[in-house]
Amino acid sequence: MSSLAVSPPERLRTPLMVPQRHMFGPGPSNVPPRILRAGANPVIGHMHPEILEIMADIQGGIQYLFQTRNPVTLVLSGTGHTAMECAIFNAVEAGDSVLVAVNGVWGERAADIAERIGARVNTIVGSLGGFFTNAEIEEALIKHRPVLFFLAHGESSTGVLHPLDGIGQLCHKYDCLFLVDSVASIGGAPVYMDEQGIDILYTASQKVLNVPPGIAPISFSERACRKIFNRRTKPVSFFLDLSLLSNYWGCDGKATRMYHHTGPVSAFYSLRESLAILVEEGLESSWKRHTNVTEYFHTGLEHMGLKLFVEDKALRLPTVTTIVAPDGYDWKEITAYVMKRHNLEISGGLGPSAGMVLRVGLMGCNSSITNADLVLAALRDALTHCHKSKV
Repeated sequence: MSSLAVSPPERLRTPLMVPQRHMFGPGPSNVPPRILRAGANPVIGHMHPEILEIMADIQGGIQYLFQTRNPVTLVLSGTGHTAMECAIFNAVEAGDSVLVAVNGVWGERAADIAERIGARVNTIVGSLGGFFTNAEIEEALIKHRPVLFFLAHGESSTGVLHPLDGIGQLCHKYDCLFLVDSVASIGGAPVYMDEQGIDILYTASQKVLNVPPGIAPISFSERACRKIFNRRTKPVSFFLDLSLLSNYWGCDGKATRMYHHTGPVSAFYSLRESLAILVEEGLESSWKRHTNVTEYFHTGLEHMGLKLFVEDKALRLPTVTTIVAPDGYDWKEITAYVMKRHNLEISGGLGPSAGMVLRVGLMGCNSSITNADLVLAALRDALTHCHKSKV
């Protein structure tokens, strides 16, 4: 008789089968063959000289993507949430005042994370689909005197691209660090980290970069590093301690790198290839392409009689479009229909926009007129065949 109490699952005796789909939701996006091939390279030691060279290539690519010369620029082994936690865990100590702009789900989550480490969290809450004026932000900075101000540049739950100009300078005027979430925007919309006075900027791999989810680029300004490296207490997370991570990534100027954790080497290959593709196209060309495709897509939606959730064209995110859920339809039926009939993923709302919108992502390699036409045709078909109430 076998001594094993648990039998092997029979399903694991069958080959893995994964469908090919058009990933046109808010993320993850499709991974092009070139990036998939790069990720299939042989795994070698995470501190071998060849990997350290790849890490240096990635750092340079992120500096280009972010438009920064910050030495402390690296990649975290985790998703965009990991980067959000890394930024807050390192820059904030218990009792510190934190200000969070909330006009969608990502502000809500940043506030939650800061509260969990004992920060005094204050929020400015805006309307969904809207933005905060610099005057409103300055008023809140004067009132709450935070050490950190959080803002989502690309609020993917509402489809808003928030203006950045002038905010970093306001934060510095009141001795506050400016933290920006660019997960849904970077590569698809202009960001100038140094010029715009952003102190901590992060993104994730699975949006415009078209890399499988699981790694998150992040960069820290000199101002941010001064505060972080002169903390009174250790960060609450060993894994996300910037003093350890900056050594692991060779950002601290020390001759020797110490083991911190086993980096995801296959993901590094994929990210390096993605950044190489971005360099070949050019950052400004990528911004322009995303804008042109999105404007074409928005025009097509309006011709179908659909309404865009973000009314101000200047505030529309060029990577994730939010469409007002069509009156009389069940949005869940629409997303299920286009998946079944067109093998195409789009999504409903998230957090405060749940039930209010449909979300379509055209990011990175997915940002093309051809793909916009695919989504328009699928939506047109869905509106024809899905049930519509008589109310």
